[in-house]
Amino acid sequence: MIIGPPSARALSPGRLIPLPALLAPVAVLLARSGQRPILLPILATAAVYPVIAWLLLRGHRSAAGVSAVLWAAVLAASVIGFTRQDPSSMERVVLHGTAYRDEMFTYVRSGAGRETDPARFLPEHALHLAVFSLLSWGTAGLLGIGLGAVMVAYMSFYVGSLAAAGGTPWPALLFGWPPWAILRVIAFVLLGLCLAEPLLFAVRRVLGRGPWPPPPPRRAWYVAVAVLLVSDTLLKLLLAPAWAVILRPCLAP
Repeated sequence: MIIGPPSARALSPGRLIPLPALLAPVAVLLARSGQRPILLPILATAAVYPVIAWLLLRGHRSAAGVSAVLWAAVLAASVIGFTRQDPSSMERVVLHGTAYRDEMFTYVRSGAGRETDPARFLPEHALHLAVFSLLSWGTAGLLGIGLGAVMVAYMSFYVGSLAAAGGTPWPALLFGWPPWAILRVIAFVLLGLCLAEPLLFAVRRVLGRGPWPPPPPRRAWYVAVAVLLVSDTLLKLLLAPAWAVILRPCLAP
């Protein structure tokens, strides 16, 4: 499917774009049934990577971006929904979920923590960006998507846990994913697609399959990534202390 699609009409971008989003809840459900933490990133990646790779190879980077963002949104919503329904079951499924939930609950209660301390969250963001970039470039996006699935899942597990914590659930469901984190996910999607292309197109040349269009220019995409990441940091610096107040009613007294 990735290198030599049988029918360009059958696999048109418009038909492929929503497919990963439709498969994301299935991936979460199967991972929850299997009760093994490694299953969720593997299944979530399998739901999206073939479509993304095919779209990129056909020169449809924008379509790949829309598909990946929809996949991330539905993956997040699925993890939130299953976690709110049965937190203990999802706790055994989401990598780093328990530790991240506990850290974020402390932040919500106190208004202080890594979220409000740039000396702590900036190095973490830089590390995540460096590892994600290396994995995306070195594996044609495959392991970058896997890392992205892990991060989306543990953030969403925290949001679902917050909605299930016994207080008022609606602030968690509406504001649990803060705007800066959403911008970061979109930035990682755009960056991962651009970094995946060199190896994908190198494999295409080796296999000699075609005809294939060249990739679109990447400069504007990298600029967009930079703008999104800077906006992410600025919003977090400005809003993180107040965001804890918004979410505090979710926690039972």
